[in-house]
Amino acid sequence: MNLPWADIGRLTVEHLQLVGMAMSAALVVALPLGVWMSREARLRPWALGFANVMQTIPSLAMLGFLIPIAYIGGVGTRSAVVALVLYALLPILKNTLTGILQVDPAVRDSAIALGMTPRQLLWRVELPLAAPTILAGVHIATVTCIGTATIAAAIGAGGLGVLIFRGIATVNTELILAGAIPAALLSLVTDGVLSWVEHRLWRSSSPSSSADARAVAAERAESSSGRRTSLSS
Repeated sequence: MNLPWADIGRLTVEHLQLVGMAMSAALVVALPLGVWMSREARLRPWALGFANVMQTIPSLAMLGFLIPIAYIGGVGTRSAVVALVLYALLPILKNTLTGILQVDPAVRDSAIALGMTPRQLLWRVELPLAAPTILAGVHIATVTCIGTATIAAAIGAGGLGVLIFRGIATVNTELILAGAIPAALLSLVTDGVLSWVEHRLWRSSSPSSSADARAVAAERAESSSGRRTSLSS
């Protein structure tokens, strides 16, 4: 079995770069939008509806739609990254919104009563408590993105899909497996790592009861007030 090991290594790096760029852009877009949706109920149907529609478009069709669009389209990496970002939006958006909305109202009331500003409430109470749920969405989006990124080779964006398409074109099972197996291993390793981080977050960040959550909010508010007092004195 004569495998192109140098190509496998190079294309694996390209694959990881595609996924890294797409997930970074998806996080930059979806996290603030998810927070905004938690404040603006009127925005939710539009944003979630758009993300849901993007999920229903087949990947090859998505790339075909993006190629003729100026500035974000074209043949190559740019269209592939945009397509992967669109596919990654839904799980991150939904989980960010769900995580923030599921914070106990009593915890919010306690934090506000202790003098927290809306910004402090978000960063010191809501996001820490919602972090495990948000990470679950990032987890799903990342693993899905790794698998979907193989189709990027269809428009010359590189990645492990190059070997798969080359194997299909030459009816070479070894080449197909040379692209498919590393992609599957990347998904499994990423799934394992993110599952471990997610489990640790659930244990460390999720309070066991509403009373514990209110205590956390009170402690964070008091520490913030203490710092402000010390700075003013």
